Formats: sequence, structure tokens, C-alpha cells
Amino acid sequence: MSHNFQLPSSYKKWTWGLIVAGLLAVLYGFIMFHPFAHPAHTEGVHGGDSSTRFWAVLLQNSVYFLLITNAAMFFICVTTLALGGWQVAMKRVPEAISSVVPILGGITFIILLAIVLGGRTDIYHWLDASLYDKTSPNFDKILNGKHGFLNPTFFIVWSGLSIFLWIWLGQKMRTLSLKTDNEGQMDLVQSKKWMDTNFTVSSFYVVFFGLTVASTIPWFWLMSIDPHWYSTMYSWYTFASTFVSGMALIAIFVVYLKNRGELEYVTEEHLHDVGKFMFAFSVFWAYLWFDQYMLIWYSNQPEETRYFIDRIGTAEKSGPYHGIFFFNLIVNFLAPLLLLMKRGAKRNWTMVTFVGLLIIFGHWIDFFQMIMPGTMAAKAELLPFEFGVACLFIGIIMWGVGRYLTQHSLVQKNHPFLKESMIHHT
Repeated sequence: MSHNFQLPSSYKKWTWGLIVAGLLAVLYGFIMFHPFAHPAHTEGVHGGDSSTRFWAVLLQNSVYFLLITNAAMFFICVTTLALGGWQVAMKRVPEAISSVVPILGGITFIILLAIVLGGRTDIYHWLDASLYDKTSPNFDKILNGKHGFLNPTFFIVWSGLSIFLWIWLGQKMRTLSLKTDNEGQMDLVQSKKWMDTNFTVSSFYVVFFGLTVASTIPWFWLMSIDPHWYSTMYSWYTFASTFVSGMALIAIFVVYLKNRGELEYVTEEHLHDVGKFMFAFSVFWAYLWFDQYMLIWYSNQPEETRYFIDRIGTAEKSGPYHGIFFFNLIVNFLAPLLLLMKRGAKRNWTMVTFVGLLIIFGHWIDFFQMIMPGTMAAKAELLPFEFGVACLFIGIIMWGVGRYLTQHSLVQKNHPFLKESMIHHT
């Protein structure tokens, strides 16, 4: 089988156009926002100055796009452990998306280092050393109780280890996949040995993914922006947001390649299953959105309701993020629910592409409202700078995916389940 792909010139133009636009946006931010200026302290936890905006936007985009590309490898590993065969015909697409994790992981780690080592207390309030000094008027009993894990050393070590193992285990899975292309057909013994190795690596990846993305990493990178507040649902909420976005990204690239006449063994049956994931996890995200909001509203405890007051305000006065907060529910739940509810919609290339783009944009907005109220308070706006930085990360993803797809066969040759995927029917 020969399934080599050549990137069309239009794809390359869009890729480099987005990267250049993003770099110009970052350069603009460097010049206009003075990112290394000392963070303002006049508003307590909410620094609110222009340098805060620079780092908050970089944090939003780097974390969001890293987690959705990492979700592609999670999809590969869980389907491997489930002995799934339907996805094999399109497996190179999530592999290509996950190949961007080393680049985005490095960028994210550098941004996190700059924030933490730069003492950006306007982003992470817990970086202020005076909060842990019992002789200081700034002493904070709550944060002092969390200081055992919420400190710069543990933050940097765990963040670096998490990103490194995502990269290393992901690379192991991609290497195993490419091995089938190069070593020819496998007999029963070779197939079993190869599958066992896949099982082992996938198991390690899924367990570590659960210990990081599904638990600790959202606590450190996102929830600690509002360090007095916590939610036991927060990590699942973040996981649902990034996993459904990752599935949407897979769907978009699958449709793009099909429109170019590639992925000949991928049919509407495969797209239907991807659409099911998009539909199901949009509902799951909404379930977590509602439960987190409803339980905190119902308990009405000041230390918990503070998070939502900063976003939607009170009964007497709407908050600065009121519109964005409820817009999330429309674009990330109601739209996918209504548009993908019918079986035919999940098998329609145009509809799945439209909903996929909507989901990625909607959850990017979700991350905006997760990060900005704890850093910029009422001063954050969606302006060209915010969209420009997003363009940079989108361009990097397009570049990385395009590079991987052109370097390797679009079909994983000699996979034991390839025939099953070719005749897949739901």
C-alpha cells in the first residue's frame, strides 16, 4: 500500500501565515505590555497591569493547546487498551496531532518557568513569600496550609516531569506504530508480542495521564490562580474540555484529508464514531459545568462562591465575565447537543467540521474565563492580541501535523486490526 501525502501549497500558506501573525502578536505584546515589568500590587491578587495580560494570555493558549494535542495520544492509548479496531484506518491523524506535544510542551514549560521564577504574583498569588511569614501582616493561614505542595520547587519539578513523560511515552507509542510499516507483515506470535508492548506502554500512559491531566496538573497550572478556592470537579472539568476539543481536532483533520482524496479506508462509519465522542463529551462537560456550579451555589459558602462572583457577579450586579460564562454553555453544550443529536449529522462531513471548529473555539473561550478573572479581574478583553497569540499556536499545530503526515504513511500498515477497521460498520 502506498499512502504518501504531499502538503498542498494552500495548507503551507495558511500555516506560515498563522505563525507569522502569531509571532507579530507576541512581538507587539513584548513592546507594548512590558512583560518583565514588576507586577502591580495595588489590587492585591488582581495585578491588572498590562504585563499581567501578556503572561495570562500566553498561559491560556499554551496550556489549552498543549492539553488538546495531548488528548490525541490519550485517545490512542485508551482505544488500544479497549482492543479497539475501528480507529486504525485513521490512527495516523491522532498520532500526527500528538507529535506536536514536544514542541508545545517545551513552550508551555518555558512560560511556566518565566511566571514562577519571575515571581509573577499577579498570576500566581501564592508566589508571594510574605504570605507564609507568620510575622508579616500578609500572612495567609489558608495558603500556609497548602504550602507543602503549592510552592515553586514542587510546581516546577512536577510540571517538568509531567511534560517529559507525556512526550516520552507518546514517542514510544508512535515508534511502535511506525515499526509496523517498516518490518513487514507479522505472524501470530509477532502480533501478540507487538500488541503486548502496546498494552504496556498504553497502560503507563493512561495511569500517568490520570495522575496529571485528570488530577494534579489543572490544580497547579489553573486552579492555583484562585488559590483560596478549590473544586473536586475541576480537573475532570478541564479534562472534559480538552478531550472533546482534541476529538474535534481529530475530526477536522480527518475531514480535510478525506476532501483531499486521502484516507481511502476511512468512511462515514469512522466519522460517525468520532462524532459520538464529540457529542458524548460535550454532554459530559456540561454535566460537570452544571454540577460544579449548582453545588457551590446551593451550599452558598463564601470561600466557594467567590469563584463565581468574580465571573458572573451577584443578583444585584452582573460581573465582567457574565456574558462569556453563559456563552460557554451555549457554544459548548447546546450547539453540539442540537447539531449532533441526529445520527445523520454525525455522518455529515460538513456538519462535523463546523461543530468541531465551534467546540475548539468554545473551549478556548472557556479557558479564557478560567484564567482571566483571577489575574486581570475586570480588565480582560478579547482583542486582536488574544486572537493573535492563538493564531501562533494553531499555526504550530498545523505545521507539526503536516510534517508528520508527509513523513509517514497515512495508513498504519500491517496492524493486526487493520482489516477490522476497513470493514467497520456501526
